[in-house]
Amino acid sequence: MNKRKAILLFVLAVIACCWTACKDDVASAGQAVLDEDDAVIVLVDTFPLTSTIDSCDAIISQADSFLLGELETDYGLLRGSILTQLACPTGYRYPEGAEVDSICLFMYYSSWVGDKNAPLAINAYMMDKNTFSYTGVYPTDLNIDEYCSRKSTILANYSIVVASEKLDSVMNDDGVYIPMLRMRVNDDFQKHFWSMQSFTTQDDFNKAFNGLLIESSFGSSTMLNITDIALGVYYHFTYQRTNGETVTDTTVHDMKAFYANSEVRTVNHLSYPDKKEWIDKLKNDSDTYNYIIAPAGAYTRVTFPMAAISESILEHMIEEKDGLEILTKQPYVNKAEVRITVTNKYNGSEADKTRNEWLQPAPYMLFIREESMKRFFANRELPNDTCALLSPLVQGTDAEGNSIYYYSFDMSDFLTNQLRKSFNDTDLNMLMVPVSVSAGTAGVSESSYSAVRQMQSMSATQIKSAKNGLKFEIVYSGFSLPSFTD
Repeated sequence: MNKRKAILLFVLAVIACCWTACKDDVASAGQAVLDEDDAVIVLVDTFPLTSTIDSCDAIISQADSFLLGELETDYGLLRGSILTQLACPTGYRYPEGAEVDSICLFMYYSSWVGDKNAPLAINAYMMDKNTFSYTGVYPTDLNIDEYCSRKSTILANYSIVVASEKLDSVMNDDGVYIPMLRMRVNDDFQKHFWSMQSFTTQDDFNKAFNGLLIESSFGSSTMLNITDIALGVYYHFTYQRTNGETVTDTTVHDMKAFYANSEVRTVNHLSYPDKKEWIDKLKNDSDTYNYIIAPAGAYTRVTFPMAAISESILEHMIEEKDGLEILTKQPYVNKAEVRITVTNKYNGSEADKTRNEWLQPAPYMLFIREESMKRFFANRELPNDTCALLSPLVQGTDAEGNSIYYYSFDMSDFLTNQLRKSFNDTDLNMLMVPVSVSAGTAGVSESSYSAVRQMQSMSATQIKSAKNGLKFEIVYSGFSLPSFTD
Protein backbone atom coordinates (compact mmCIF):
# COMPACT_ATOMS: atom_id res chain seq x y z
CA MET A 1 0.00 0.00 0.00
CA ASN A 2 1.55 3.27 -1.10
CA LYS A 3 1.75 5.87 1.73
CA ARG A 4 3.15 9.36 1.55
CA LYS A 5 3.35 11.97 4.22
CA ALA A 6 3.16 15.71 3.49
CA ILE A 7 2.87 18.92 5.44
CA LEU A 8 -0.43 20.65 4.77
CA LEU A 9 0.04 23.35 2.10
CA PHE A 10 -1.60 26.16 3.97
CA VAL A 11 0.65 25.53 7.01
CA LEU A 12 3.73 25.80 4.77
CA ALA A 13 2.39 28.98 3.25
CA VAL A 14 1.84 30.55 6.66
CA ILE A 15 5.34 29.59 7.80
CA ALA A 16 6.88 30.95 4.59
CA CYS A 17 5.06 34.24 4.92
CA CYS A 18 6.10 34.62 8.55
CA TRP A 19 9.72 33.81 7.72
CA THR A 20 10.03 36.40 4.98
CA ALA A 21 7.80 39.18 6.31
CA CYS A 22 8.56 39.20 10.06
CA LYS A 23 11.95 40.47 11.11
CA ASP A 24 11.62 41.24 14.79
CA ASP A 25 12.57 39.03 17.70
CA VAL A 26 8.97 38.20 18.56
CA ALA A 27 8.35 36.65 15.13
CA SER A 28 11.64 34.77 15.30
CA ALA A 29 10.74 33.45 18.73
CA GLY A 30 7.37 32.27 17.41
CA GLN A 31 9.06 30.17 14.73
CA ALA A 32 11.60 28.84 17.17
CA VAL A 33 9.01 27.25 19.42
CA LEU A 34 7.10 25.52 16.59
CA ASP A 35 7.47 21.78 17.21
CA GLU A 36 7.36 19.47 14.23
CA ASP A 37 5.03 17.24 16.20
CA ASP A 38 2.45 20.05 16.08
CA ALA A 39 2.28 19.92 12.29
CA VAL A 40 -0.89 18.84 10.53
CA ILE A 41 -0.29 15.74 8.44
CA VAL A 42 -2.13 14.82 5.26
CA LEU A 43 -1.98 11.39 3.64
CA VAL A 44 -3.64 9.49 0.81
CA ASP A 45 -4.38 5.75 0.73
CA THR A 46 -6.25 3.50 -1.66
CA PHE A 47 -8.04 0.38 -0.46
CA PRO A 48 -9.62 -2.52 -2.37
CA LEU A 49 -13.32 -3.17 -1.82
CA THR A 50 -15.43 -6.28 -2.35
CA SER A 51 -19.03 -6.42 -3.54
CA THR A 52 -21.70 -9.04 -4.11
CA ILE A 53 -25.45 -9.30 -4.68
CA ASP A 54 -27.73 -10.43 -1.87
CA SER A 55 -31.47 -10.40 -1.17
CA CYS A 56 -34.04 -10.40 1.60
CA ASP A 57 -37.37 -12.24 1.71
CA ALA A 58 -39.47 -9.06 1.57
CA ILE A 59 -39.43 -5.33 2.12
CA ILE A 60 -41.64 -3.20 4.37
CA SER A 61 -44.74 -1.96 2.57
CA GLN A 62 -44.84 1.82 3.03
CA ALA A 63 -45.55 2.93 -0.52
CA ASP A 64 -47.43 5.95 -1.85
CA SER A 65 -48.53 3.88 -4.87
CA PHE A 66 -49.11 0.17 -5.34
CA LEU A 67 -48.39 -2.45 -8.01
CA LEU A 68 -51.33 -4.49 -9.28
CA GLY A 69 -51.11 -7.26 -11.85
CA GLU A 70 -48.65 -9.85 -13.08
CA LEU A 71 -45.60 -9.29 -15.27
CA GLU A 72 -42.77 -11.39 -16.62
CA THR A 73 -39.59 -9.29 -16.46
CA ASP A 74 -35.92 -9.86 -17.19
CA TYR A 75 -35.58 -10.52 -13.44
CA GLY A 76 -38.36 -13.03 -12.91
CA LEU A 77 -42.14 -13.10 -12.65
CA LEU A 78 -43.67 -10.43 -10.38
CA ARG A 79 -47.20 -10.58 -8.96
CA GLY A 80 -48.76 -7.64 -7.15
CA SER A 81 -51.95 -7.52 -5.04
CA ILE A 82 -53.35 -4.85 -2.72
CA LEU A 83 -54.90 -5.20 0.74
CA THR A 84 -56.42 -2.00 2.05
CA GLN A 85 -58.62 -0.56 4.74
CA LEU A 86 -61.00 2.29 3.91
CA ALA A 87 -61.35 5.56 5.81
CA CYS A 88 -64.88 6.18 7.05
CA PRO A 89 -66.49 9.64 7.31
CA THR A 90 -66.55 9.63 11.12
CA GLY A 91 -69.83 10.84 12.56
CA TYR A 92 -71.57 10.86 9.19
CA ARG A 93 -75.12 9.51 8.88
CA TYR A 94 -77.06 8.98 5.68
CA PRO A 95 -80.12 11.21 5.43
CA GLU A 96 -83.35 9.79 6.86
CA GLY A 97 -85.12 7.59 4.32
CA ALA A 98 -82.10 7.36 2.03
CA GLU A 99 -81.95 4.43 -0.38
CA VAL A 100 -78.86 3.04 -2.09
CA ASP A 101 -78.64 3.13 -5.88
CA SER A 102 -75.27 1.50 -6.47
CA ILE A 103 -71.78 1.12 -5.05
CA CYS A 104 -68.64 1.28 -7.20
CA LEU A 105 -65.00 0.52 -6.54
CA PHE A 106 -62.70 3.17 -8.09
CA MET A 107 -58.98 2.86 -8.74
CA TYR A 108 -56.69 5.41 -10.37
CA TYR A 109 -53.36 4.48 -11.97
CA SER A 110 -50.57 6.86 -12.92
CA SER A 111 -48.68 4.51 -15.23
CA TRP A 112 -48.25 0.90 -16.30
CA VAL A 113 -45.42 -1.41 -17.19
CA GLY A 114 -45.53 -4.13 -19.82
CA ASP A 115 -47.85 -4.59 -22.78
CA LYS A 116 -50.24 -1.65 -22.89
CA ASN A 117 -52.67 -3.58 -25.09
CA ALA A 118 -52.75 -6.85 -23.13
CA PRO A 119 -55.94 -7.57 -21.13
CA LEU A 120 -55.77 -7.78 -17.34
CA ALA A 121 -58.64 -9.14 -15.23
CA ILE A 122 -59.14 -7.58 -11.78
CA ASN A 123 -61.17 -8.98 -8.91
CA ALA A 124 -61.89 -7.85 -5.33
CA TYR A 125 -62.86 -9.57 -2.07
CA MET A 126 -63.70 -8.55 1.47
CA MET A 127 -60.96 -9.08 4.06
CA ASP A 128 -63.17 -11.37 6.16
CA LYS A 129 -60.57 -12.80 8.57
CA ASN A 130 -58.45 -9.99 9.96
CA THR A 131 -57.46 -6.36 9.51
CA PHE A 132 -54.43 -4.12 10.04
CA SER A 133 -53.22 -2.07 12.96
CA TYR A 134 -52.50 1.51 11.93
CA THR A 135 -49.15 1.50 13.76
CA GLY A 136 -48.16 -1.97 12.59
CA VAL A 137 -45.30 -2.80 10.23
CA TYR A 138 -46.24 -5.15 7.39
CA PRO A 139 -43.90 -6.87 4.91
CA THR A 140 -44.72 -7.31 1.25
CA ASP A 141 -44.80 -11.11 1.67
CA LEU A 142 -47.50 -11.19 4.34
CA ASN A 143 -49.79 -14.23 4.22
CA ILE A 144 -52.97 -13.17 2.40
CA ASP A 145 -54.81 -16.23 3.75
CA GLU A 146 -54.60 -14.74 7.26
CA TYR A 147 -56.69 -11.78 6.11
CA CYS A 148 -58.98 -13.03 3.35
CA SER A 149 -60.68 -16.34 2.50
CA ARG A 150 -61.59 -15.36 -1.08
CA LYS A 151 -64.96 -17.10 -0.61
CA SER A 152 -66.80 -14.79 -2.96
CA THR A 153 -66.06 -11.72 -5.04
CA ILE A 154 -67.66 -8.37 -4.26
CA LEU A 155 -67.79 -7.31 -7.92
CA ALA A 156 -70.80 -7.70 -10.19
CA ASN A 157 -68.49 -8.74 -13.03
CA TYR A 158 -64.81 -9.32 -13.59
CA SER A 159 -63.16 -6.09 -14.66
CA ILE A 160 -61.16 -6.50 -17.85
CA VAL A 161 -58.56 -3.74 -18.14
CA VAL A 162 -56.48 -2.68 -21.12
CA ALA A 163 -54.04 -0.13 -19.72
CA SER A 164 -53.77 2.07 -22.80
CA GLU A 165 -57.52 2.47 -23.38
CA LYS A 166 -58.14 4.80 -20.42
CA LEU A 167 -61.90 4.33 -20.74
CA ASP A 168 -62.73 6.11 -17.48
CA SER A 169 -60.35 9.05 -17.18
CA VAL A 170 -60.61 12.14 -15.03
CA MET A 171 -58.81 15.45 -15.40
CA ASN A 172 -56.69 16.57 -12.46
CA ASP A 173 -55.97 20.15 -11.39
CA ASP A 174 -53.07 20.38 -13.86
CA GLY A 175 -55.27 19.50 -16.82
CA VAL A 176 -53.86 15.99 -17.16
CA TYR A 177 -56.16 12.99 -17.67
CA ILE A 178 -55.62 10.29 -15.03
CA PRO A 179 -56.75 6.77 -16.03
CA MET A 180 -59.48 5.38 -13.75
CA LEU A 181 -61.08 1.97 -13.27
CA ARG A 182 -64.72 1.88 -12.21
CA MET A 183 -66.14 -1.47 -11.08
CA ARG A 184 -69.68 -1.96 -9.81
CA VAL A 185 -70.17 -4.25 -6.81
CA ASN A 186 -72.72 -7.08 -6.65
CA ASP A 187 -76.04 -6.99 -4.79
CA ASP A 188 -74.86 -9.03 -1.80
CA PHE A 189 -71.95 -6.73 -1.03
CA GLN A 190 -74.09 -3.65 -1.69
CA LYS A 191 -76.63 -4.77 0.92
CA HIS A 192 -73.89 -5.59 3.42
CA PHE A 193 -72.09 -2.29 3.07
CA TRP A 194 -75.28 -0.22 3.02
CA SER A 195 -76.34 -1.81 6.31
CA MET A 196 -73.53 0.08 8.06
CA GLN A 197 -75.38 3.37 8.36
CA SER A 198 -73.27 5.31 10.86
CA PHE A 199 -69.72 5.19 12.22
CA THR A 200 -68.55 6.70 15.49
CA THR A 201 -64.81 6.00 15.11
CA GLN A 202 -62.42 4.57 12.53
CA ASP A 203 -61.65 1.63 14.83
CA ASP A 204 -65.34 0.75 15.06
CA PHE A 205 -65.60 0.86 11.28
CA ASN A 206 -62.50 -1.37 10.87
CA LYS A 207 -64.09 -3.97 13.15
CA ALA A 208 -67.26 -3.99 11.06
CA PHE A 209 -65.43 -3.83 7.74
CA ASN A 210 -61.86 -5.14 7.71
CA GLY A 211 -61.01 -3.94 4.22
CA LEU A 212 -60.55 -5.19 0.66
CA LEU A 213 -58.24 -7.52 -1.21
CA ILE A 214 -57.74 -6.45 -4.84
CA GLU A 215 -55.82 -8.72 -7.22
CA SER A 216 -55.59 -9.87 -10.82
CA SER A 217 -57.11 -13.19 -11.87
CA PHE A 218 -55.45 -13.58 -15.28
CA GLY A 219 -53.05 -11.74 -17.56
CA SER A 220 -49.25 -11.83 -17.15
CA SER A 221 -48.19 -8.93 -19.36
CA THR A 222 -49.25 -5.77 -17.50
CA MET A 223 -48.55 -4.16 -14.15
CA LEU A 224 -50.56 -1.10 -13.09
CA ASN A 225 -49.19 1.54 -10.73
CA ILE A 226 -52.24 2.30 -8.55
CA THR A 227 -52.20 5.69 -6.83
CA ASP A 228 -55.72 6.02 -5.34
CA ILE A 229 -58.50 3.65 -4.26
CA ALA A 230 -62.04 4.56 -3.15
CA LEU A 231 -65.44 2.99 -2.64
CA GLY A 232 -68.27 5.28 -3.80
CA VAL A 233 -71.78 4.84 -2.38
CA TYR A 234 -74.48 6.37 -4.62
CA TYR A 235 -77.83 7.00 -2.94
CA HIS A 236 -80.91 9.18 -3.08
CA PHE A 237 -83.40 10.56 -0.62
CA THR A 238 -86.65 12.49 -0.87
CA TYR A 239 -87.78 15.46 1.20
CA GLN A 240 -90.74 17.81 1.05
CA ARG A 241 -90.02 21.28 -0.22
CA THR A 242 -92.42 24.12 0.58
CA ASN A 243 -92.92 27.00 -1.83
CA GLY A 244 -95.63 29.24 -0.42
CA GLU A 245 -98.68 27.05 -0.04
CA THR A 246 -97.29 24.40 -2.42
CA VAL A 247 -95.55 21.35 -1.00
CA THR A 248 -93.63 19.16 -3.41
CA ASP A 249 -91.51 16.05 -3.03
CA THR A 250 -87.89 16.67 -4.06
CA THR A 251 -85.44 13.84 -4.74
CA VAL A 252 -81.73 14.42 -4.17
CA HIS A 253 -79.02 12.16 -5.56
CA ASP A 254 -75.68 12.13 -3.75
CA MET A 255 -72.52 10.09 -3.28
CA LYS A 256 -70.37 9.36 -0.24
CA ALA A 257 -66.78 8.18 -0.77
CA PHE A 258 -64.66 5.91 1.44
CA TYR A 259 -60.99 6.44 0.56
CA ALA A 260 -57.87 4.35 1.08
CA ASN A 261 -55.92 7.36 2.35
CA SER A 262 -53.22 8.13 4.90
CA GLU A 263 -55.67 7.64 7.78
CA VAL A 264 -55.73 3.87 7.17
CA ARG A 265 -53.29 1.14 6.18
CA THR A 266 -52.72 -0.17 2.65
CA VAL A 267 -50.27 -3.03 2.05
CA ASN A 268 -48.88 -4.11 -1.30
CA HIS A 269 -48.43 -7.88 -1.45
CA LEU A 270 -45.56 -8.71 -3.83
CA SER A 271 -44.22 -12.10 -4.83
CA TYR A 272 -41.46 -13.42 -7.09
CA PRO A 273 -42.16 -17.19 -7.48
CA ASP A 274 -38.82 -17.85 -9.20
CA LYS A 275 -36.71 -15.40 -7.19
CA LYS A 276 -34.03 -17.86 -6.01
CA GLU A 277 -33.26 -18.97 -9.55
CA TRP A 278 -32.61 -15.53 -10.99
CA ILE A 279 -30.78 -14.30 -7.87
CA ASP A 280 -28.37 -17.25 -8.17
CA LYS A 281 -27.91 -16.43 -11.86
CA LEU A 282 -27.03 -12.81 -11.05
CA LYS A 283 -24.55 -13.94 -8.39
CA ASN A 284 -22.66 -15.86 -11.07
CA ASP A 285 -22.09 -12.51 -12.81
CA SER A 286 -20.66 -10.83 -9.68
CA ASP A 287 -17.13 -10.58 -11.01
CA THR A 288 -18.30 -8.09 -13.63
CA TYR A 289 -21.59 -6.59 -12.48
CA ASN A 290 -23.75 -6.26 -9.41
CA TYR A 291 -27.47 -5.57 -9.33
CA ILE A 292 -30.08 -3.75 -7.24
CA ILE A 293 -33.63 -4.82 -8.14
CA ALA A 294 -36.85 -3.29 -6.76
CA PRO A 295 -39.23 -4.26 -5.35
CA ALA A 296 -37.60 -7.71 -5.18
CA GLY A 297 -35.38 -6.80 -2.24
CA ALA A 298 -32.23 -7.60 -4.23
CA TYR A 299 -29.30 -5.48 -3.01
CA THR A 300 -25.58 -5.06 -3.54
CA ARG A 301 -23.37 -5.41 -0.48
CA VAL A 302 -20.14 -3.37 -0.53
CA THR A 303 -17.54 -4.43 2.05
CA PHE A 304 -14.94 -2.03 3.45
CA PRO A 305 -11.77 -3.52 5.04
CA MET A 306 -12.01 -1.48 8.24
CA ALA A 307 -9.11 -3.23 9.97
CA ALA A 308 -6.74 -2.26 7.16
CA ILE A 309 -8.19 1.27 6.95
CA SER A 310 -7.97 1.84 10.71
CA GLU A 311 -4.46 0.44 10.98
CA SER A 312 -3.19 2.49 8.04
CA ILE A 313 -4.65 5.74 9.34
CA LEU A 314 -4.03 5.36 13.07
CA GLU A 315 -0.39 4.30 12.70
CA HIS A 316 0.35 7.91 11.76
CA MET A 317 -1.59 9.25 14.74
CA ILE A 318 -0.01 7.08 17.48
CA GLU A 319 3.37 7.39 19.20
CA GLU A 320 5.02 5.01 21.64
CA LYS A 321 5.96 6.62 24.96
CA ASP A 322 7.24 4.69 27.98
CA GLY A 323 6.12 1.44 26.40
CA LEU A 324 2.58 2.69 25.76
CA GLU A 325 0.93 3.60 22.47
CA ILE A 326 -0.58 7.06 22.83
CA LEU A 327 -2.90 8.77 20.34
CA THR A 328 -1.18 12.11 19.71
CA LYS A 329 -3.18 13.30 16.72
CA GLN A 330 -6.90 13.48 16.08
CA PRO A 331 -7.76 11.67 12.83
CA TYR A 332 -9.99 13.41 10.31
CA VAL A 333 -11.08 12.02 6.95
CA ASN A 334 -11.04 14.88 4.44
CA LYS A 335 -12.33 13.02 1.40
CA ALA A 336 -13.70 9.52 0.96
CA GLU A 337 -16.04 9.36 -2.01
CA VAL A 338 -17.55 6.09 -3.19
CA ARG A 339 -18.72 6.55 -6.77
CA ILE A 340 -20.85 3.71 -8.12
CA THR A 341 -21.04 3.65 -11.92
CA VAL A 342 -24.38 2.64 -13.44
CA THR A 343 -23.98 0.55 -16.59
CA ASN A 344 -27.54 -0.15 -17.77
CA LYS A 345 -29.34 2.31 -20.03
CA TYR A 346 -31.39 5.09 -18.49
CA ASN A 347 -34.46 6.40 -20.31
CA GLY A 348 -36.31 8.98 -18.26
CA SER A 349 -39.30 9.34 -20.58
CA GLU A 350 -42.49 7.38 -19.99
CA ALA A 351 -43.23 6.85 -23.69
CA ASP A 352 -41.97 4.17 -26.04
CA LYS A 353 -40.03 2.06 -23.55
CA THR A 354 -38.81 -1.26 -24.88
CA ARG A 355 -38.89 -4.41 -22.76
CA ASN A 356 -35.32 -3.83 -21.60
CA GLU A 357 -36.25 -0.32 -20.47
CA TRP A 358 -39.13 -1.36 -18.21
CA LEU A 359 -36.70 -1.60 -15.34
CA GLN A 360 -34.53 1.52 -15.17
CA PRO A 361 -31.96 2.61 -12.56
CA ALA A 362 -33.44 3.80 -9.28
CA PRO A 363 -33.76 7.61 -8.99
CA TYR A 364 -32.42 7.46 -5.40
CA MET A 365 -30.09 4.99 -3.70
CA LEU A 366 -29.45 4.56 0.02
CA PHE A 367 -26.04 3.39 1.27
CA ILE A 368 -26.76 1.89 4.68
CA ARG A 369 -25.09 -0.27 7.33
CA GLU A 370 -26.35 -3.81 6.86
CA GLU A 371 -27.13 -4.30 10.55
CA SER A 372 -29.14 -1.05 10.66
CA MET A 373 -31.44 -1.61 7.68
CA LYS A 374 -34.40 -3.33 9.38
CA ARG A 375 -34.48 -0.81 12.22
CA PHE A 376 -34.05 2.15 9.86
CA PHE A 377 -37.11 1.41 7.74
CA ALA A 378 -39.27 0.00 10.55
CA ASN A 379 -38.73 3.19 12.59
CA ARG A 380 -39.06 5.47 9.55
CA GLU A 381 -35.66 7.07 10.16
CA LEU A 382 -33.88 9.58 7.92
CA PRO A 383 -30.31 9.33 6.56
CA ASN A 384 -27.43 10.53 8.73
CA ASP A 385 -23.63 10.46 8.68
CA THR A 386 -23.31 7.48 11.05
CA CYS A 387 -25.88 5.07 9.64
CA ALA A 388 -27.04 5.78 6.08
CA LEU A 389 -26.14 8.04 3.16
CA LEU A 390 -28.47 9.09 0.33
CA SER A 391 -27.58 9.81 -3.30
CA PRO A 392 -29.70 10.71 -6.30
CA LEU A 393 -28.90 9.23 -9.69
CA VAL A 394 -26.34 11.72 -11.02
CA GLN A 395 -25.84 12.44 -14.70
CA GLY A 396 -22.31 13.35 -15.77
CA THR A 397 -20.07 13.38 -18.83
CA ASP A 398 -17.03 11.20 -19.49
CA ALA A 399 -13.78 12.28 -21.16
CA GLU A 400 -15.29 11.68 -24.60
CA GLY A 401 -18.40 13.77 -23.93
CA ASN A 402 -20.74 10.81 -23.47
CA SER A 403 -23.43 10.85 -20.78
CA ILE A 404 -22.73 8.68 -17.75
CA TYR A 405 -24.81 7.93 -14.66
CA TYR A 406 -23.63 7.16 -11.15
CA TYR A 407 -24.36 7.39 -7.43
CA SER A 408 -21.95 9.28 -5.20
CA PHE A 409 -21.58 8.72 -1.44
CA ASP A 410 -19.39 10.95 0.73
CA MET A 411 -18.01 8.65 3.44
CA SER A 412 -15.73 11.25 5.09
CA ASP A 413 -17.86 12.08 8.16
CA PHE A 414 -18.94 8.45 8.35
CA LEU A 415 -15.35 7.19 8.60
CA THR A 416 -14.23 10.03 10.88
CA ASN A 417 -16.87 8.97 13.41
CA GLN A 418 -15.76 5.36 13.07
CA LEU A 419 -12.09 6.13 13.62
CA ARG A 420 -12.65 8.30 16.67
CA LYS A 421 -14.69 5.65 18.46
CA SER A 422 -12.27 2.74 18.47
CA PHE A 423 -10.05 0.53 16.38
CA ASN A 424 -12.18 -1.22 13.79
CA ASP A 425 -11.15 -4.86 13.52
CA THR A 426 -14.17 -6.08 11.58
CA ASP A 427 -15.29 -5.37 8.03
CA LEU A 428 -17.97 -2.76 7.41
CA ASN A 429 -20.82 -4.03 5.23
CA MET A 430 -22.90 -1.41 3.45
CA LEU A 431 -26.01 -2.22 1.42
CA MET A 432 -27.16 -0.33 -1.65
CA VAL A 433 -30.94 -0.06 -1.28
CA PRO A 434 -33.23 1.63 -3.85
CA VAL A 435 -35.56 4.10 -2.14
CA SER A 436 -38.30 6.58 -2.85
CA VAL A 437 -37.93 10.03 -1.29
CA SER A 438 -40.65 12.41 -0.14
CA ALA A 439 -39.80 16.08 -0.41
CA GLY A 440 -39.71 18.41 2.57
CA THR A 441 -41.07 21.94 2.54
CA ALA A 442 -38.16 23.19 0.43
CA GLY A 443 -38.24 20.31 -2.07
CA VAL A 444 -35.94 17.30 -2.29
CA SER A 445 -32.36 18.14 -1.38
CA GLU A 446 -29.64 16.80 0.85
CA SER A 447 -31.04 18.77 3.77
CA SER A 448 -34.77 18.61 3.05
CA TYR A 449 -36.72 15.38 2.81
CA SER A 450 -39.53 14.17 4.99
CA ALA A 451 -39.45 10.41 4.34
CA VAL A 452 -37.21 7.74 2.81
CA ARG A 453 -38.89 4.41 2.04
CA GLN A 454 -37.85 1.18 0.35
CA MET A 455 -38.74 1.53 -3.31
CA GLN A 456 -41.90 -0.35 -4.29
CA SER A 457 -42.09 0.73 -7.91
CA MET A 458 -40.14 -1.31 -10.44
CA SER A 459 -36.49 -0.60 -11.10
CA ALA A 460 -33.29 -2.43 -11.97
CA THR A 461 -29.82 -0.96 -11.47
CA GLN A 462 -26.75 -2.63 -12.94
CA ILE A 463 -23.41 -1.39 -11.58
CA LYS A 464 -19.76 -2.25 -11.96
CA SER A 465 -18.60 -4.76 -9.36
CA ALA A 466 -15.65 -4.15 -7.06
CA LYS A 467 -13.58 -6.60 -9.10
CA ASN A 468 -14.41 -4.56 -12.18
CA GLY A 469 -12.61 -1.42 -11.05
CA LEU A 470 -14.24 -0.11 -7.87
CA LYS A 471 -11.51 1.38 -5.65
CA PHE A 472 -11.75 3.43 -2.49
CA GLU A 473 -9.37 6.39 -2.07
CA ILE A 474 -9.18 8.21 1.26
CA VAL A 475 -7.58 11.58 1.92
CA TYR A 476 -7.10 12.01 5.66
CA SER A 477 -5.27 14.24 8.10
CA GLY A 478 -4.18 14.37 11.71
CA PHE A 479 -4.35 17.30 14.10
CA SER A 480 -2.22 17.38 17.24
CA LEU A 481 -4.01 16.67 20.49
CA PRO A 482 -3.23 18.84 23.53
CA SER A 483 -0.73 17.26 25.96
CA PHE A 484 -1.23 17.33 29.71
CA THR A 485 1.55 17.36 32.30
CA ASP A 486 1.48 17.14 36.11
